[in-house]
Amino acid sequence: MDTSVVLLFIVSIIATALLGVWFGFRLGKKSVPESTDNGVNKDLYNREVEENKALKFEIDKLQVEIRELTGKISAYQQEKVDLNRRIEDHSTEMDKLRDEFYKQFKLTASEILQKNTESFQSNSKEQMSSILSPLQEKLQNFEKKVQDTYEKGLKERSELSSEIKKLVEQNQSLQEEANNLTRALKGDVKKQGNWGEIVLKRLLEASGLTEGREFETQESHSTSDGRRLQPDVVVHLPDEKYVIIDSKVSLVAYEKFVAAEDDEARSRAIKEHLVSVHAHLDGLSKKEYQKLHGEQSPDYVLLFIPIEGAFNAALQNDSSLYEKALEKNIVIVSATTLLATLRTVASIWRQEKRNRNIEEIAEEGAKLYDKFVGFVNDLEKLGNQMETARKTYDLAFNKLSSGRGNLVTRAENMRKLGLQTTKRLSTKLIDQDEEDEN
Repeated sequence: MDTSVVLLFIVSIIATALLGVWFGFRLGKKSVPESTDNGVNKDLYNREVEENKALKFEIDKLQVEIRELTGKISAYQQEKVDLNRRIEDHSTEMDKLRDEFYKQFKLTASEILQKNTESFQSNSKEQMSSILSPLQEKLQNFEKKVQDTYEKGLKERSELSSEIKKLVEQNQSLQEEANNLTRALKGDVKKQGNWGEIVLKRLLEASGLTEGREFETQESHSTSDGRRLQPDVVVHLPDEKYVIIDSKVSLVAYEKFVAAEDDEARSRAIKEHLVSVHAHLDGLSKKEYQKLHGEQSPDYVLLFIPIEGAFNAALQNDSSLYEKALEKNIVIVSATTLLATLRTVASIWRQEKRNRNIEEIAEEGAKLYDKFVGFVNDLEKLGNQMETARKTYDLAFNKLSSGRGNLVTRAENMRKLGLQTTKRLSTKLIDQDEEDEN
């Protein structure tokens, strides 16, 4: 039963009792004079009259209090109605606030988590791509250079024996061609010179050298005193060095030597042949090719005798010929010896290219190492960023579920105060929060 109704009921009973007493005294008051007439003590009558007056005063006072209480009860009842209405309004508002808070919290947490996840994944993917792509390219280039160098060296070594065999065959072929051309060339000095230059060029190409790259033919040069020199061949060497080769054909006297039928004729012919060879040495020495390019100029010039037999005949009949040539800074060579020399030059160039490749490989290796160091540093930075992100996540989660007054505790307290909810926080999260508080 409502408290205000009970209070009103009690007040009504008291008021009814007081009214009954009052009416009783009124009746007694009317009967007293009759008893006085019958001889009742007047003093008693007067005392009762005074008591009746006092009672009437109390009754009036109680009636006033009853009216005041009745007014207060009415006011309290109205206030209770208003309070109940406000409680209902507050309850509805709290439900709305709770739902809005939950939606906003869920949306904010989801956005933050999604944003951090997408940002972290995007940054990680971009950083890994920017790091690994150049590194992979460097590794591929480095591997290709090493493989190319190895395959090239292996191929050259495997072909060396067959090339030597070809050189012997080419030398024999050249010798045969020289003998066949002897009759055709012995009457024309210009043709002899051209033929010697052709043989020289074929030897250069057969050795693996390339015109315009490893050697030049008929290239004009000026000396310090204004002379114009045009050596038959200039063979380039590494470090801007070079070798000059001049072809000289001594054919007429040698042909007489070969065709001679007696010792006297052969003796005369060989002397003429030696005179021709010495004349070539003197003429080549006077050109002073050694002074053509200063410090880069060679110490010796090669005099090429394309006919192998003429070369051998001269050396066999003048044992000092080679030394005399060296005194003039000239080295006499034949097709056989020149071919071996040119093959050495070609080998030097191949070695130079390999050395350059090795230098490039070393340079690429250094770049690869630097790139690897950068890669490791970037990985360390990435690890630090991941650790920072983890710490930030832990701090945010602690604010959510740890410590006094955290969001989980506040939300759960609101639910316990009477919020009508359709969803509950996870038991694990609530239990963890209670453990932290204990």
